[in-house]
Amino acid sequence: MFEVYITKAGKYLPNKAVLNDEMEGFLGLINQATSKARRIILRNNKISSRYYAVDSEGKSTHTNAELTKNAIQELFDENFTANDVEVISCGTSTPDIFLPSHAAMVHGLLRNKSVELNSSTGVCCAGMNSLKFGFLSIKSGSTKNAVCTGSERVSTWMMAEKFEQEAVNLKNLEEQPIIAFKKDFLRWMLSDGAGAFLLEDKPRGDISLKIEWMEAYSYAHELETCMYAGGEKQEDGSIKAWSDYNPDEWLKQSIFSIKQDVKLLDAHILEKGAQSMAEALAKNNILADQIDYFLPHVSSHYFVEGLHKSLAERGMDIPMDKWFMNLARVGNVGSASIYLAVEELMNSGKLKKGDKVLLSVPESGRFSYAYAYLTVC
Repeated sequence: MFEVYITKAGKYLPNKAVLNDEMEGFLGLINQATSKARRIILRNNKISSRYYAVDSEGKSTHTNAELTKNAIQELFDENFTANDVEVISCGTSTPDIFLPSHAAMVHGLLRNKSVELNSSTGVCCAGMNSLKFGFLSIKSGSTKNAVCTGSERVSTWMMAEKFEQEAVNLKNLEEQPIIAFKKDFLRWMLSDGAGAFLLEDKPRGDISLKIEWMEAYSYAHELETCMYAGGEKQEDGSIKAWSDYNPDEWLKQSIFSIKQDVKLLDAHILEKGAQSMAEALAKNNILADQIDYFLPHVSSHYFVEGLHKSLAERGMDIPMDKWFMNLARVGNVGSASIYLAVEELMNSGKLKKGDKVLLSVPESGRFSYAYAYLTVC
């Protein structure tokens, strides 16, 4: 088995940062009314700025594939070019189209040479799944390098116009034309961007991160769906797929919007996170005091205190001064978030040889968790 190193990290955040009071100017007003939930959600998540791949008039400026391509291009220089790439592994929750795959669309924009492709779907863990494919490809000796990405272009999913027909339908039914919290909630949580890693079988440059191990866990066998799009949750907890609805219902019920069951989220996200992290560390004989930097992807600062407590209760008391997060500055970019955090840490000047870094990524889709343990070299 071969060693695997993250030798370079790149990112692409579109346009200028959007501040809290500017959000509705970009996303629009549903039924011409300011969201009643917006200020409460923003106060809890403590995100102060984020990026959208749309302009102030709501017109798209980049596709997801373009965001990803731009992040990948940050990896190239005179020592490693697009024509040196052997694998492109891309993870996203929000591909531009159903088919072809997201990785294929990114490859089409790069126009470099024939490569092996992998596309990982899901929610936030999609980026870690794409990383693991590249990790295993190099680990096995199948390839000497891989480009792995996480990206999201969710802003266009959350534009007010996507919900107007549902608001009109509610009016016609003589109900309040207020979009359900499970849909409105995520309009103020999610944003756009892309991150990319270059993985190689040897370290390169001043700082490389050796991937010691990666672990992943799913609890879909015991928990129902929490975050979803392209369907509607039924009373028994099952999901009725978009293809089982009539086309006129797609708009009337905002079937393609991203939704989250916040009660399920609160009930399980921290508990299963602590359980899975304890198992990952125990499996690899790692103690909490062997972690110099802890990079947890959290969707909201609302969960930070609870996560710290849950981990400590299981013997993983990681002091807060070891936590590294950039959520407030770049927003919750789903599968790209962990890439953006690593990129910022790698270029911060804080890392020193021998430091140990733990990456932790949960997703509430149906409660999955992914971890990676890195050594600075």
